[in-house]
Amino acid sequence: MKIMLFGYGKMGHMLEDCISGREDMSLVKAIDGTEFNSLKFLGKIADVAIDFSSPSALPAIAEYIERTKTPLVSGTTGYSESELSMLKNLGELVPVLFSANYSLGIAVLSKALRLVAEGLSHFDIELVEMHHNQKADAPSGTARRLISAIDPEGARALVYGREGLEAKRGSGEIGVHAVRGGTVAGEHSVKFFGNDEALELTHKASSRKIFAEGALSAASRLALLPCGYYTLEELLFGKEG
Repeated sequence: MKIMLFGYGKMGHMLEDCISGREDMSLVKAIDGTEFNSLKFLGKIADVAIDFSSPSALPAIAEYIERTKTPLVSGTTGYSESELSMLKNLGELVPVLFSANYSLGIAVLSKALRLVAEGLSHFDIELVEMHHNQKADAPSGTARRLISAIDPEGARALVYGREGLEAKRGSGEIGVHAVRGGTVAGEHSVKFFGNDEALELTHKASSRKIFAEGALSAASRLALLPCGYYTLEELLFGKEG
């Protein structure tokens, strides 16, 4: 399978290393920075494109994907609602997968949180996410994904940190806290607090390699699917109902 990379930062280099160790995949091109302007002159060269770039590159990427009908695996975070809509619209033309986190553990955690949040809907809920000191967006894309699993209808108010003398917790809200430091690859904890009991679910990533391997595994599956906009959970567990 021929792989094309959009973005050649830390994740891009990690993907390149992982691809080089596989016999079933080859890297045909990696594009970064000002090179995105060159996409308008490039034809289809890959079976799947994997994007870990930045939201600003999306218009050029979307034009290329639409023109060449190359399936797209996107792991770029920090998208606005309109940019996510652009990705979803691409799914009408090609298979498109978007996930803020490509670890199997996070996919299972998201699925589990839907069940737990339904059963403990009257509990107080707090989410804490930790990342390295170069992480640009907060809360993380993975944190947003977990919040969506907890509250798919968006009915709960989100409170980002607390301070001052009027910081008492409100009813039905989700507290969201971002911690940044060192070289932490990623840690997400969701805490449910009831009367005299608490439940905590935590996922820890020790290396970015798990995200790269997950994205490559997703790419191999996505290439076989019909046009559509997919989540990682749908790829792993199928669409519900």
